[in-house]
Formats: sequence, C-alpha cells, structure tokens
Amino acid sequence: MSEDNTQPGTIRRIDGGFEGRIERIYGHEQGAIWRMLTEPQALAQWLAPGTIELRAGGAVRIDFADSGTVIESTVLALDAPRLLEYSWSSGSEPARPLRWELEAVEGGTRLSLTVRIPGTEDASKACAGFDAHLDMLAGALEGVPIKFPFQRYLDARKHYQQLLGA
Repeated sequence: MSEDNTQPGTIRRIDGGFEGRIERIYGHEQGAIWRMLTEPQALAQWLAPGTIELRAGGAVRIDFADSGTVIESTVLALDAPRLLEYSWSSGSEPARPLRWELEAVEGGTRLSLTVRIPGTEDASKACAGFDAHLDMLAGALEGVPIKFPFQRYLDARKHYQQLLGA
C-alpha cells in the first residue's frame, strides 16, 4: 500500500456491524503517545481540537469544525497510560466505541486502535479515516504536523473494501 512499513489494519463483520483494528509502532515512549491521545493541545495537532476528562464517565468533546461534526461522548474505560475507550458518537447516534491501547515494546510503543462501526455505516470509510489520522499522529510526534493524507486515506479505504468483499 505504501513504501514505508506502515500497514493498513484489519476489518471484520461482527454481530450488528463491523470491527476494525489498526496497529502502529511509534519510536516514542508510552507517555508521549498517551499525551497525544489525551491532552487538548496535542489532540489538535493530529485529530481535532478537543478535551477528554480522564476518568470513567468523564466528558469527551472533539470538534471537527471543517466538517461540522462534533463528538460529545463519555469515557467508557480508562487505565492510564495504557487504555482509553470512548464512543465516537454524539447524542442519540449509534455507539461507535474506540479503544486505544498502548504497550511498551522494544524501540517504542505499540498503539492498537479498535473501532466498532454500526452495520448501517461505511466501515471502510471510518477505518481509512483512522489510518490517515494515525499517520498524522506520527508526524505530530516528530514535531512535523502534516495535513490529512488524502491519498493514504483512499488507498486504505480500497484495502478495507477489499477485505469486506465490497
């Protein structure tokens, strides 16, 4: 899919929808990745402006102003600095749980993202978007924020569509 060693994730059908799983290994310590996932100034560098109250039941608000999408959710699971889970949805929308898991590995940290998508939605689009944002996270970790990598998104979306037999 690309010349680097970053591979797209997997996707599978589950009861009521889909589950995508994307893994990356970043050459940074676990605390640095955790800060990127949870601190407002860091989130804005690779995802969107937002805040996360780091406690079970804490408020999650992420504002994608360009698209008009605002995520207003709550923290479902928290075990700092290795696990954060919240729903990628607002109000009466269907639940779209995101589970971020961090594990120290030789040379850095493995980030595993699991996202669940309702069966009525385009799972390949959702997973491809996260693939692209994780590339943005890599840039932000290096102090070189990048714009949304649209070609990466298109390539990843095609990959996920093929996995689903679309």
